[in-house]
Amino acid sequence: MLIAVGMTADAKYLQGVVFLFGLASGITTTGAVSLMLDLTAAATAGTFIGAWGLAQAIARGLATFLGGIALEVSKSLFPSLIAYGFVFFLQGLMLVLAIWLLDQVNVKEFQETTKKVILEVIASEVE
Repeated sequence: MLIAVGMTADAKYLQGVVFLFGLASGITTTGAVSLMLDLTAAATAGTFIGAWGLAQAIARGLATFLGGIALEVSKSLFPSLIAYGFVFFLQGLMLVLAIWLLDQVNVKEFQETTKKVILEVIASEVE
């Protein structure tokens, strides 16, 4: 949608698309945090939330950095409008890859393994 609205150069459409982008970002963040909490035991939820926040910060910083590189490289190859579209296209490809990777996660197995490891760590601390 951002690629298409960019070609129209209409500020009103851009505002609507940016609103939808923000809404989708909020829904995605809520879903990701819910998934992360489902993948952990209650006793370690705080640790996982901290690790999740760190991972999110690193991922967003890396994405911004790599997006800037992709934009500069594509600007040297294409006109500016196409270069921005190319960056959004790359983001779409990465989204598809992330969805595929997430589909490979076995939530039940992760929960069982995590619970077993946590119990082993707690038992070793007691001894």
